[in-house]
Amino acid sequence: MTNRGDLLPPSTDDLAAMATAIIDSFPPSFQALIRTIPVRVQEWPEEAQLAELGLDDPLDLTGLYAGVPLGHGDGSRLPRSEPDMIYLFRQPILFEWCQRGSAISDVVFDVLTHEIGHHFGMDEAAARRLEEGDPEG
Repeated sequence: MTNRGDLLPPSTDDLAAMATAIIDSFPPSFQALIRTIPVRVQEWPEEAQLAELGLDDPLDLTGLYAGVPLGHGDGSRLPRSEPDMIYLFRQPILFEWCQRGSAISDVVFDVLTHEIGHHFGMDEAAARRLEEGDPEG
């Protein structure tokens, strides 16, 4: 008999656990570079996040890196008011999962590595190549 829990989509806690497991799978030297960036899983992007990116449809935003990319600081020694953060948005991720028909862990991996690419200063095209497994382009 099928367990009812097997039929439910992953919760925000489930997606957060997947993100942690993905980060834990990276080589230790790489983990050290990203371990300080919190990953927050929310149901939906906020209106302000969508507006900042010029997006109307919240399903278009599966993840977001909010912060100052490495090497792009303003030179100030003052602490930033907001810490760097990677956001994963559950509902858009679930939508993409249904569209792609691949494992949910593959979708989370792709979104997370894309946002990590932005942390390292990659533009959208370079982050997309990283997500697709072709960082050299």
